[in-house]
Amino acid sequence: MSGIVLWFLIGLPALSGAVLCMGGRRLDRAAVPVSLGVSAVVAALAIGTAFSRPTATMPFVQGASFGLTVDALSAVVLPAVASVALVVLVFASAKGAAREISPPARFHGFMLLFTAAVLTTVTATTLVTLLFAWELMGAMSYALIGFRWSEQQRVSGGLTAFLVTRSADLGLYAAAGAALAAGTGMELTALPDAPPGWRDLIAAGILIAALGKAAQLPFSFWLSRAMEGPSPVSALLHSAAMVAMGGYLLLRTEQLLEVTGWAAHAAAWTGALTALGLGAVAVAQRDLKQLLAASTAAQLGFVVLAAGLGATAGGTAHLVAHAATKAALFLAAGAWLTALGTKQLGALRGAGRRWPLVGVTFAVAALSLAGVAPLSLWATKDAVLAVALEESLALYGVGLAAALVSAAYAGKILIMVWRPMAANTEDQYDTEEHGTRHIGRWEKAPLVVLAMAAAVLGALALPPLGDLLRTALNREPVPESGLIELAVSTVLAVIVIVLVARFRTPEPCWASDWLGLERAAHLLVMRPVVGLAGLLARFDDRVIDRGVWASARLTEAAAKRTAGVDDAVLDNAVNRISIAGLRAADVSARTDAEGVDAAVEATARAARRFGSLARRPQTGQLHHYYAQAVVVLAAAVVLLLLVR
Repeated sequence: MSGIVLWFLIGLPALSGAVLCMGGRRLDRAAVPVSLGVSAVVAALAIGTAFSRPTATMPFVQGASFGLTVDALSAVVLPAVASVALVVLVFASAKGAAREISPPARFHGFMLLFTAAVLTTVTATTLVTLLFAWELMGAMSYALIGFRWSEQQRVSGGLTAFLVTRSADLGLYAAAGAALAAGTGMELTALPDAPPGWRDLIAAGILIAALGKAAQLPFSFWLSRAMEGPSPVSALLHSAAMVAMGGYLLLRTEQLLEVTGWAAHAAAWTGALTALGLGAVAVAQRDLKQLLAASTAAQLGFVVLAAGLGATAGGTAHLVAHAATKAALFLAAGAWLTALGTKQLGALRGAGRRWPLVGVTFAVAALSLAGVAPLSLWATKDAVLAVALEESLALYGVGLAAALVSAAYAGKILIMVWRPMAANTEDQYDTEEHGTRHIGRWEKAPLVVLAMAAAVLGALALPPLGDLLRTALNREPVPESGLIELAVSTVLAVIVIVLVARFRTPEPCWASDWLGLERAAHLLVMRPVVGLAGLLARFDDRVIDRGVWASARLTEAAAKRTAGVDDAVLDNAVNRISIAGLRAADVSARTDAEGVDAAVEATARAARRFGSLARRPQTGQLHHYYAQAVVVLAAAVVLLLLVR
């Protein structure tokens, strides 16, 4: 019975989303009630499954099943995903956000399908299930980023995000193929038991796929292009959905990374360097959504670092706390974009004072992002850094520097929106769309909920909840942040914010263009691929096509020769045989007419004569019969005498 709950949990949003998408404009009025009702039910079920821990499985393909389960890890992440999705959809249903998501039936249908894919990813127990959800999640992200398909730059942004993540997703297919070849099966829990060679290939494939989804180096630039989507899409995609799932997959397969050794180190260093490098990118941004996008990759770097270090509890707590924090920041940015028609930081000066409730919730989330006590990300970052300090002083140094940079970019946006409005600020409004100058209550309510979550979810990294989470997730205890370390971290964060407020925040030009990652991808990947495609095309034209034409000409010549032989030999022979047959038939006809028919007619004439002669003795007179009998007897006596 408990398994039915899991099927219902992912089936309800998937089916509802598909119906809304296919229904078109006819279901526009029903889209919001259906979306909110389904999301509320899914959130309630997700919270319930965290306690009941159901498992469900069914045959899917030969050698692998479609398996779902709620274990200690997914019991923490699943309610967070469902709850953030519900809050984001409430915001999307507000009047102010409606113009960005028209038509509503298609938008809410895509969002429900997207949510179903993420929920399936969280609960997947096999690589087959994971691949199925991974594909659907990528397809829905493309549809949502490019939702306003009439605007070319939005479609281009969705296509960039889709192609980059899809390229990395090939690693997951390689991992599945290696798992089958190794004979270990497709169960995620069985992957660490694969033979060493195959195990390394599986780990490499999963690592590449996860880093691509989590927008870690060198894949980070797709997250910048994903900002072309509507604000609710950015809020869900960057907080608890697709980007977060890359980090979640590494937490899920942490034991596989650990047994390979090199994969754990690669994940840890990639996460640490992304947290620092993309933090610098965030500091250099002047567009609020671009800054938040870069900070998403940076904060997911701490989750990837935790997976590489085996700090599953700290990474999980950071993942969940970051989901609430980042969703609040993106929704606030979306509310200001709708109201003021811009998301440029210079034009948002004083926005927090103009709408105090939005400003306060934004401030709570920004201070959490900075790592200021007692807000969520303060404790969760330290839970990861404490393990890094035990494992590697170099990793700890990079991670600590990244934490200080996060305080810098969080302080930058916080101070900007709370500074008094400049005299010319009004002139910078409506640069991207026409602002409404209004933020409704249904746009504000989700911000309050998310800000409260951003304030308290850090308890997952602190006793006693932190101890319970470590016990459930880790086989061995891991080092915890002491009070001194926690105090020092928040003091450092406050100092950085004060320095940002006092002095102009540096905006390094080398980081403003996302480290030139997109240009590098075009130079190192796209150009070689396009060049190779050109070479193959020329090879096709000059060699293959010529060869095909030459073969066609040879075939044509052979056909002509064969036709000549057919005309000169075969047809002539057939004609001669036909003529001989006609002559033989003529001879046979004459023989039949002149011979056989004549003999038959002569025989018939003779028979008629004999018949005529035979009737002559039959006169009917008795003395004639006696005379005939005497003649016959006399002939018989003569014959008898002659024979003897």
